[in-house]
Amino acid sequence: MGLKRDVSLAAGLRYRGPAGYLTFILHRIGGLGMGIFITMHILASFFGGRFGGTLNGIYEHWAFQVFIYFCVLFHAINGLRITILDLWPKLLDYQTEAIWIEWAVFIPLYLIAVYVIVRVGAGG
Repeated sequence: MGLKRDVSLAAGLRYRGPAGYLTFILHRIGGLGMGIFITMHILASFFGGRFGGTLNGIYEHWAFQVFIYFCVLFHAINGLRITILDLWPKLLDYQTEAIWIEWAVFIPLYLIAVYVIVRVGAGG
């Protein structure tokens, strides 16, 4: 017997639960974004020609690179936090603090990279 959930997407996005909820959602988005990038890369190399060139143009664009960098960096840092908490279960009592540390590491690294990507993308 399956679980019955009567929660709409809108209600799920409005949920303001514990601190881990946002990282849970962003971790999934990051994995999906990386999967989309890898799929596009494989299709571009498989088909080549005009279609491959169009896909190359999409994932070489600075805006797509900013998105992919977010996906990869957040997924990696969040995965590291999850791994550390799994290896040392006593640290689970400090999960909220670990999430704050994760954001403190992620935000400066991401902002520096976005600055560089946008600057290069703008031709500077």
